[in-house]
Amino acid sequence: MRLSNIPLRLATGAFILNSGLGKRDLPPEAAAGLQDMASKALPRLGKMRPETFGQTLSAAEIGVGALLLAPFVSPVVAGSALTAFSSGLLAMYWKMPGMHEGGSFRPTQQGTPIAKDVWLLGAGLSLIIGGMSR
Repeated sequence: MRLSNIPLRLATGAFILNSGLGKRDLPPEAAAGLQDMASKALPRLGKMRPETFGQTLSAAEIGVGALLLAPFVSPVVAGSALTAFSSGLLAMYWKMPGMHEGGSFRPTQQGTPIAKDVWLLGAGLSLIIGGMSR
């Protein structure tokens, strides 16, 4: 791992790991709300039981966070996981009504909390590009 990757991997990894750990015991109503938002981007997610969706989301976030924090995981692998994760968030942002201004990527007030996750995409792509250029 390059020294320059450490701050990027620590910041993103700790943030996502914490988010996943916080979702371990998600109440069914909260899991159903997250599932409803996610199913706008990926409709097949709506077919899961809310409890299963919540557990799967928690495990996925914990996994991505752990990959980013593990120094023995290559930047390309960690960056690919982060890019895939952030792409899902941004797909949800793009497909949910009211998240962005019509015909524009500019977020509405309601969409800003999700649109800000574009930094995760930039971090993931930076890790991939940096890892491939070695």
